[in-house]
Parts: sequence; structure tokens; C-alpha cells
Amino acid sequence: MKSATSFMFMLFCVIPLFIKLLKHNDSTKKSKKPKLPPGPKPWPIVGNLPEMLANKPIFRWIQNIMNDLDTEIACIRLGNIHVIPVTSPSIAREILTKQDAIFASRPLNWSSEYASLGYLTTAITPFGEQWKKMKRVITSELVSPLRLQWLHDKRAEEADNLVRYVYNQCKNGNALVDIRFAGKHYGGNLIRRLFFNKRYFGNGREDGGPGAEEVEHVEALLSVLNYLFAFSISDYVPLLREFDLDGQKEAMKKAINTLRKYHDPIIEERIHQWKNGIRTHQEDWLDVLVSLKDANNNPFLTVDEIKSQLMEVMMATIDNPYNNVEWVLSEMLNQPKLLQIAIEELDSVIGKERLVQESDIPKLNYVKACLREGFRLHPIVDFNIPHVSMKDTIVANYFIPKGSHVLIRRQGIGQNPRVWNEPLKFKPERHLKKDGSNLTLIEPNLELITFSTGRRSCPGITLGSTMTIMLFARLVHGFTWIAPSNEPIIDLSELESDTTKAKPLVLLGKPRLPMEVYQEIIQK
Repeated sequence: MKSATSFMFMLFCVIPLFIKLLKHNDSTKKSKKPKLPPGPKPWPIVGNLPEMLANKPIFRWIQNIMNDLDTEIACIRLGNIHVIPVTSPSIAREILTKQDAIFASRPLNWSSEYASLGYLTTAITPFGEQWKKMKRVITSELVSPLRLQWLHDKRAEEADNLVRYVYNQCKNGNALVDIRFAGKHYGGNLIRRLFFNKRYFGNGREDGGPGAEEVEHVEALLSVLNYLFAFSISDYVPLLREFDLDGQKEAMKKAINTLRKYHDPIIEERIHQWKNGIRTHQEDWLDVLVSLKDANNNPFLTVDEIKSQLMEVMMATIDNPYNNVEWVLSEMLNQPKLLQIAIEELDSVIGKERLVQESDIPKLNYVKACLREGFRLHPIVDFNIPHVSMKDTIVANYFIPKGSHVLIRRQGIGQNPRVWNEPLKFKPERHLKKDGSNLTLIEPNLELITFSTGRRSCPGITLGSTMTIMLFARLVHGFTWIAPSNEPIIDLSELESDTTKAKPLVLLGKPRLPMEVYQEIIQK
């Protein structure tokens, strides 16, 4: 009895100690568990949505948060979604290379679902079998080296038409040329040529410029891009999807309806032609998509897959080239010595008796260095398309919950002072290789963002690079550019709403090659 009493007494003494020890161990484990990246304190349920709605444009609000916290990775909770912006190349590499399989999905939201006709495409479709199917189509059927070579002459025609259009603007002496307008419609003409084998939906213009239909088409493409992943409140509070609280739904529907007005009749007629044996020879990308067959000799792609994928590729190719070239030419006009170096390289490689061709690109290292510097300093938008984590993980010793939206900040990485010396200065020479070997616009180390990397990188790297280089090289080699007298120093300020140049670049242009060079393309 005495021993039983002693045992009970000891038990009552030991149990509290044991419980205390367990609690200590548990708190130690909790303290060792990685925390979320730093960020503003969220409100219950809505997170930081009130701040998001009160601080427009949202990308600058995110910039300011990261600057105030002095962090290269942050966490902002919008509704129940953790948004993780990143400005560090090393962290970006961890996400897009080391943990690429975890971050290979895309957000589910109204804008991307509507634009892709229910996630039927490549770039904005979440990870899964549909994405895999369409990526195979893009990489093997549209942008493979053999296919791009097959389409070479169509690209060359549009590079010539660019020169024809600009020449016609300034052939009678110095005349003002809107570089942004010319660049936009070079891209629009080229992508219509690749898909539809024609430059114009309507009659176009005799000087090589776009008609009203082409202007409307390009503006609609850019409008849709503007509303994709645009931080709509309904993306973070699904119950609000039925309401158009920020007006984005109506604007996006209008733009997409404009695109379908031009695209759908051509696509449907082409399908009819292939189905009935009227057309049997491939001439463009649309023919390729329509004529693909499965193992049973049935159409490999549905009509909606063709329509949505065509629209997505058009959107993916339209904005980067003209934005990059406008910024680069603006920077170089403010530093005339840099522009002169580019001109001298072009004259050395090409001479003055012909125009730049795609075959010259490997030798134009300084030109490519200028364009890389433009992508570093002036990306078309601050954020890449969001990556979504498909499970809980750890990045840079921070906890990233499943379902987080990871935003690789292009401008944040490109202007990161921990990575770049004099990050706000335009210095093309920083990209030149010491051995003089072929430079490209690709950046696998993600110290600047051009075409990204990993599973969700842009499959059209070669096409996008070629379009950008040819646009810049044709403008600089073919014409002399002078700032107008009312703006001797080019204004390099951005729009408040995005990273586009605030004022379109309008310059005095003058042909600089022998007349015979221009006459050759005018007479085609």
C-alpha cells in the first residue's frame, strides 16, 4: 500500500514534467518550421485585398512592398491565395529549374479561362494532359527548326514591307515616323502572314501600312494581353466571378469578340476546304493545325483548340518586339555613341548595298547586346505569367504553400542592384562575351528575363528573337534617326499604369542606303 501511494505520488509529479517537455519539444519544432516570406500583415479572410484595391497600379504597390521590406521574395495574401513575388535570380532558378515540376501550373481565373475557351491552349493552361498535348503541337509542328525554315520567306516579306512602309513615310526628306506604330504593325503583319498567309484582312494601304482592320486587330490583341492575370478581385474571391466589379470582363469580352470576328471565318473556311479536299497543300500555320491527324486519321485538334491556340500564339508574339526596340532606340538616341557603334557593326557585316537578312544575325553581337539590355531594363510588363505551386514546398528557406501564385518580376530582377552594376544605366557592353562568340537573347541564368526557362518557358524563342533583332536591325541599318527639335532629349519615363514608354517614340527619319536598295523591295 505504501509503495502504491509512493508510485502515485511520483506519477503525479512526473506527468506535468513530461507534458511540459512535450510542449517544449513541440514549440521547438514549430520555431524551426520555415516561415512564409516577409510581407504585409493580412486581414482575416480577405488578406491584403483592401490594400490591393486601394493601391493602383498593383505592380507598383508590390514593388514598393518589396523595397520597403528590402527583400527579394515576399508573400502577399489576396483572399486565401498567397502571391509570392520574386526579384532574385538565384531564387528564380530554384523555382524554375530545381523545383520546376512543382511550379509548372497556372492559375485558374476567369480571364485565362475565357481567352483559352476553357483552358485548351499552352501558355495559360494549368498543368495537365491538355497542356502537354498542345505544347507538343507547338514545339513539334509550329516552331520546330524545319518549320521555321519553311516559313522563312514569309518573314522576309514582312521585314521588307517594314522597310517599304518606313521608306514611304520619309522618302521625300526628313519626316516624322512613329516607331511604336511601325513596330506594332510589323509584328501584326508577320503573325498574320504566318497563320493566314496574308498581311491584310481588308485592303491595307498602298504605302505598306495597316488598314483600319489591321489596326483594330492589333489593338484587340494588346487589350486581351492587358487583362490576362490583371489582379481582378474575382480571381481571389470566386464568389464575385459573376460580377464585373472592375469592368475587366466587359472590356476583355469586347476585345476577344473583335479577334474572333477576324479569325473565325478564316479558320472555319479553311477547315471546310481541307475536309472537302479543296485544299491539300500546306501554306501556313493554320494549314498545319487543321491538317493534323490522330492515329485513326481523324482531326487531331478540335475547332475550339485551333481557334484558341491560334489566338494565344498571336498574343504571345505581338508585344515584346516593338516594346523592346522602341525602348532600345530611345536609350541609344540619348547616348549617340552607342547608336554609332551599332550602325558601324551593321555596316561592317552587311555593307550598304543590301538589307539585313536573318542569316546575318549570328554576326550582330553588339546589336543583340543592345536588345538584351533593353529586355533587362525595360520589360514589356513587370511580371511573367504566374506559376502555381502544385504542393507545399520550401524555397530559399521559406515555406511556399500549395496553390501559391509565384510572380517572377522581370523588372525587379533586371534592375536588381545586388546583381547588376549601375542597374538603371543602359550599358549594352555588359552583355558582350570576352571571346566574341555568338550572343543570343536567351538568359538561362535568369539574371534578366527574356523567354524564361523550364517547362513553362516560351517555345517560340527562335521566332521571338528573330522578330526582335530584324525589327531593330532593319530600322537602324536602313534609316538615319534624329530626335525632333521639340524633344532633343528623348523622354525615358514610363506610364504610371505599366512599364511601357510613356510617350510613343516619334523620330525624324531619312533613308541612309543607296536608292537601288529601296527600289528593289518597292517594286516587288
